[in-house]
Amino acid sequence: MDAVELTRKLQEEATCSICLDYFTDPVMTACGHNFCQECIRLTWEKAKGQKRRRKRRGSFPCPECREPSPQRNLRPNRLLTKVAEMARRQPSLQTRDLCQEHKELLKLFCEDDQSPICVVCRESREHRPHRVVPIKEAVQEYKLKLEQDMKYLREEMMKTGKLQAKEEQTLAEWQEKVKERRERIMAEFAKMDLFLMEEKQRLLQALKEEEEEVVAKLQKSTALLEQQSRSLEMLSLQLEDKSERAPLQMLQDMRDLLGRKNNLSVQYPEATPTKLKTVCRVPGQIEVLKSFQEDVVPDPATAYPYLLLYESRQRRYLSTPVDATGYGKDRFLAYPCVVGQETFSSGRHYWEVGMNLTGDALWALGVCRDSVSRRRRVPKSPENGFWVVQLCKGKRYAPVASPLMPITLTEPPSHVGVFLDFEAGEVSFYNVSDGSHLHTYSQPAFPGPLQPFFCLGAPKSGQMVISTVTLWVKG
Repeated sequence: MDAVELTRKLQEEATCSICLDYFTDPVMTACGHNFCQECIRLTWEKAKGQKRRRKRRGSFPCPECREPSPQRNLRPNRLLTKVAEMARRQPSLQTRDLCQEHKELLKLFCEDDQSPICVVCRESREHRPHRVVPIKEAVQEYKLKLEQDMKYLREEMMKTGKLQAKEEQTLAEWQEKVKERRERIMAEFAKMDLFLMEEKQRLLQALKEEEEEVVAKLQKSTALLEQQSRSLEMLSLQLEDKSERAPLQMLQDMRDLLGRKNNLSVQYPEATPTKLKTVCRVPGQIEVLKSFQEDVVPDPATAYPYLLLYESRQRRYLSTPVDATGYGKDRFLAYPCVVGQETFSSGRHYWEVGMNLTGDALWALGVCRDSVSRRRRVPKSPENGFWVVQLCKGKRYAPVASPLMPITLTEPPSHVGVFLDFEAGEVSFYNVSDGSHLHTYSQPAFPGPLQPFFCLGAPKSGQMVISTVTLWVKG
């Protein structure tokens, strides 16, 4: 009998048949069976309530064999007390130690199924062809494997711990970098805000000084003209009064009166220049606008028949000669114009146009409604669906909607930026070369979708470059 079987037998002998637990204060009946003292007492107490008469007074049946046993003849079993104590100290046999099918101890290990089996399972058809080893051998083999696996896992845990610590350090360093960058961004923007504020104050101060200077000149000229006007009016009244008198009275003091008229010096001051010298230029604004830059491409199908479009990237003409092209409804026939392929009905958009002009060039650019008249000449004004600026003869560069207040430039811009903010209802124009603002149209809302608009006035007026497309009028 092996140790496991011996332990099992010991546990069976040390178990009370009433409570199915190890004996506590075991006693022996007259028939030789053993029970816990409390268990047998409670059993017989319960039997007292039964109504049937017993053959012997003071005796009760044994729970094991039903043999009557006097209650007073219960003897303590000290040997069994020691056996129960020994059984308590032994590791108990759990259900998991037995084969669920055969109720036998699991003494073998099937390596094919990787599971413990009993000796009955070993002889079964299922496990007969499998490789089977004793539990002890399997324990030793797999214990070594488990130790190797645990060693591997401990090493991986150490690596993971180191990587975790490194990642935590990286996280802390990263957050510190982000903090420093955030502070730097705030500091740089604060400096930029201060710089822009100082630049704004400088421009406003320059504009104020220019205003005061011109106002002083105009006020001085106005005062001189007012004084001269009063002198002329007074002399005029005197002459009028003299002319209405009687002949003899009229001729008196005539020399003095005519001498005053002849000695009168009428002066007309020179016109004071009212061209603003202070330019609206916000540092870095063009760079900001470039973040909304679009790759605007003129649409050849809308181009005026004599307006040639050459795509430098593909090295080919996009438009065809006048005698080979059809006159579709989208083509401009009234003047040398073309619109972009894109139509804008929302958002912010920016594009730039290069100028290579000659002589008194004529051109216009900006945006227009997609439904503007293309067959007849109309003023290029917002009322007609055009928001453009144009260069007229004499290098006068002005928005056509305000002919009374043209913007006059010393030199026409060589590079014009157009910024459309559809939701804000604004179209702004900038001189890209120096970043100065040229003009802004502002209204509550646009009446419909808009397209980029480009126009060259006449042959030999130069070229206009949009993205990679060059425009000029065929002579």
